[in-house]
This record gives sequence, structure tokens and C-alpha cells, in this order.
Amino acid sequence: MIKGTTKSTFLLLAFLTFSLNASAQASSGASNYLLYGLVGAIGLLLLIAILMVAENMLHIEAKQMGVDKSGANYSIFPNRDEIYKGKSGSLPTGSSVTALKRGHDIKLAGAAEKVVDAATAGTTFALQPQNFVGISPIPKVTVEKGNEVKAGDPLFFDKKNPSVIYCSPVSGEVMEVRRGEKRSIKEIVILADKEMQYRTYDLPDLATCKREDLVEFLLGSGVWPMIRQRPFDMVADFNIIPSKIFISTFDTAPLAPDNSFIVEGQGAAFQKGLDVLNKLGTKVHLGVSATGASSAFTGAQGVEINYFSGPHPVGNVGVQMHHTSPIDVKDPAWVLGVQEVLTIGKLFTEGKFDASRIVALTGDELETPKYVRTYQGANVGELVKGNLKNDGARLVAGDVLSGKQVAADGFLNFFDDQLTTLEEGNEYEMFGWLLPLSPRPSVSKTYPNFLFPDLKFKANTNTHGEKRAFVVTGQYEKVLPMDILPQHLMKAILVNDFERMEGLGIYELSEEDIALCEFVCTSKQPLQKILREGLETMREQA
Repeated sequence: MIKGTTKSTFLLLAFLTFSLNASAQASSGASNYLLYGLVGAIGLLLLIAILMVAENMLHIEAKQMGVDKSGANYSIFPNRDEIYKGKSGSLPTGSSVTALKRGHDIKLAGAAEKVVDAATAGTTFALQPQNFVGISPIPKVTVEKGNEVKAGDPLFFDKKNPSVIYCSPVSGEVMEVRRGEKRSIKEIVILADKEMQYRTYDLPDLATCKREDLVEFLLGSGVWPMIRQRPFDMVADFNIIPSKIFISTFDTAPLAPDNSFIVEGQGAAFQKGLDVLNKLGTKVHLGVSATGASSAFTGAQGVEINYFSGPHPVGNVGVQMHHTSPIDVKDPAWVLGVQEVLTIGKLFTEGKFDASRIVALTGDELETPKYVRTYQGANVGELVKGNLKNDGARLVAGDVLSGKQVAADGFLNFFDDQLTTLEEGNEYEMFGWLLPLSPRPSVSKTYPNFLFPDLKFKANTNTHGEKRAFVVTGQYEKVLPMDILPQHLMKAILVNDFERMEGLGIYELSEEDIALCEFVCTSKQPLQKILREGLETMREQA
């Protein structure tokens, strides 16, 4: 790149010099203005050439040293982030912001009003083994129909890894152990008590206990499955000491819950959860929004705080890891959500397994989008009862990009903190995309969405087209703020090219990271499904 730039610049300089001499010989008595102008232009071009060579040399040196992905600006020119940092008074002194430009914010109608409804908790809850990557399809169930359990009592464990206990989120009666295909355990359903009863624990002294004793306690208490390990998003391996633990404190997915609102009044429990994690790993990284966050996040102690700004998916923990400390199969990382940290913290501050969750009920199909206080695995039909505008609305456990459709008698998944409602797209649109008659979320300039940046859309489930040939479009790279070629990776997965999958960065990705790529995909490819198949293939080979 340097050779090409330098060659072009000096050819232009030679041409200008020749023109200058010719001009001087042709009209020696003419005005000197032209002469001065040409000399100035030559000087300016020389300066630009020197700066471009210096800029390229800095980038090459940073790449050779392996620090080009550290988030620092290796350039002779300040970037927007550095200029912003100098003018911002909201960040602590010495803080820097990783400002990402690639991505896209999908603005939908139906954001949850910031009021917590504690009267819509529900009465039935379920723990679903399939929520945990790598677990046996038929784990060892330790309860049966009719048993009484307390919150925190064991329900099942994985036969391949019996040390990790999966516990009941509520107290009550075991209603049913439902089975799926090939007699796999689909879910264990519990009818909750009106007054919650909690299992009692002999808490270790966090200040004096050894790490191995703490790990043993967490394994038996029921909170260990809340810690996931990247790559693969599997339950964390308790035999390793991770070099990094990541927590993203904000979510930029459509209609995502506001974690700063959720953590209000629970700062002590959150800090205690961080203290526990500090005892488990080498370093805890906290990803915080640069545009405003709770003091429970910005004032957290004993962690490395990294500030981020930009469009979705900047709030994804995978994106934050990529720009802070990329992971590898030989150097895995542990990840948690804010409410998982709160549960771990409350185990030590209150001495009980508190699996309560503040869940955002969102979407334009609700009469009143709101936050509700409930527990893990709540029945979705009970959460939206009497609050739907249309009984035919689609229910999505999670956000519209990476969530999963769930029936009205189904349950939230283990890590869900959002329930989204969507209008079913079961009516054909005349002329389809050829004549767009209604506004819709899109990144295409065909629609004048960019002229109305604050407009919020009412989305439905129409895909506006069928699956097509998987062609190279360059769309994915525009919305994925990572140094990864997602389209090449997807094709490597489809042909089971293990070396290419690994070289193209499959270990850094999870389904939520490429959900936006799936949204913009002209070919209508199920990218999240393809990625999970690739991750499972690599996990089996590891």
C-alpha cells in the first residue's frame, strides 16, 4: 500500500514540476501567482505523502507487535473517540471510550415503561435442560411429580459432569417432568408457593476461604450454571482458572431491558457478586455504556471498567471481548449477565438462592409494555395475560434478533430477561419489496428511514422473501464491528472446513453476535443456526 501511494504521489509531483518549468519558459513575464500556487501545491503534496507513509508505518508496526486490536488509536491523527473523551465530563478521569461505528440500531415501538410490576410474577415455572450447551439430553433427575422443593433445591445434574447442580428457581410442588423427543427431558415444571421458601446454606467466609472451597460451594448451591464459558457458550469448566471474566452491563438489542434501571437499589449485591468472581478468575472486565450508566457500574470496585459507544451490537459481550481481550480455545473466558451477578451476590449478602428476575415485557402488541418482577423460567402466558391487544400475537423469549418463539403455555429460558411480542406477518403485501407501502425497519437506502432517525417501527414476522442463493454481498461486514469475515466463515462451516473455521474466528462468536447479520442478509440464510452447528462441530473436535 505504501509503495503504491508513494509512487502515485511522486508521479504527480514530477508532472507538476514539468508543468512548472514549461509554464515558466512560455511566459517568463507573466504574473508570479501561478508559480506560487504550483510551489504551494507541490509542498502540500509532499507533506501529504510523508504523512501517509508515516500513518502506514504506524499501522504495520502495531500489527507486527500484536497490539492493533487493543482498542488504542495507532495513528498520527486523533480519532473521534479521543476528541470526545477530552470534552466529556461524565466519565472518570483517565477513562477512554471504544467508539464503534459499524452496526445498526433497530428502533421498534413498544419499549417497556420503567415501572416494575410485582403482581404479575406468575405461578408456574420451569427449568429446561436444553438451555445449557453440552448437557446430556437425559440428565439425572433427582425429583418426581408431587415432590415439594425449596428455592435452591437440586432438580437434576448432568451425568457427564455430576458436580454441577441445577436447582429449582422457586419453592413449591413439582407438577410434571415433561419429556421431548427420544424421551429427553424437556422441562421440569413447578407450581410455586405463595410464600417463597429458601434452602439454607453454610456460607463460606469470602475473605478467608480458599478458591477451591469457594468453587465447591458454588457448584452445590445452584449458581454455577449461571457462569458461561466462551467459546461455545457452555457451562463454565470449574477445573480451570480463567484469565478473564466479562460482564456487559448494557444491552443494545431492540427493546432490550435497561440494566441501569434493573440494578437500582441492588448495588451492594452486585458488588458482592463481583467480589466472588474476583476470587474465581484473574481479572474481571466490566463493559459500561459511555452514554450513561448506573453508579453501581461506574463505581464498581476491583474490576477493569471498559467504556463503549456505538450502535448495536456494541452491547454484546462478544463484541466487547473482541475489542478488549480476544478469546481463543486455549484461553477461554467466562461471561455473565447483570442479573446472574446479582443472584451470586445475594447468595452471600442474604444467604439464599434468589433466582428472581426483572423481565421486560416489550412490543407493540402489548397494551402496557412494562417491567415485571418474577423468577427464572416464568410461564410466558401468565406474564402477558390480559395485556395483549391481539391473541394471535407471536411471543418471543428474548429480543427479536436472537430470541426464540415460544407458545403461550411455554416458559422463558434460563438466561432470558425479556419477552417480546410481535404481530404475525400472515398477510401478503401487494407487490412486496417492489412497492413498499408501509414503513419497516431496514438498513437499505431504498426506504427513507435515514431521513427519520427517531421513527419507531411496528414490526411483524414477515421475512419479505424466501431463502435464496448464498451470494457474497459485503452486507455482514457493515454491521459486525469485529475483524472477522462472517460470510466466508459461514461458508467454511457449511463445508466443514475445520482449519478455515478456526482461522476465520469462529471461537469469538456466539449467535447473538451475528443476529444482525441475519437481519440484513439478502440471501435469507439462517446464520445463527449455521454458526451453532459450526460451534458444536468445533466443540466435539476440541
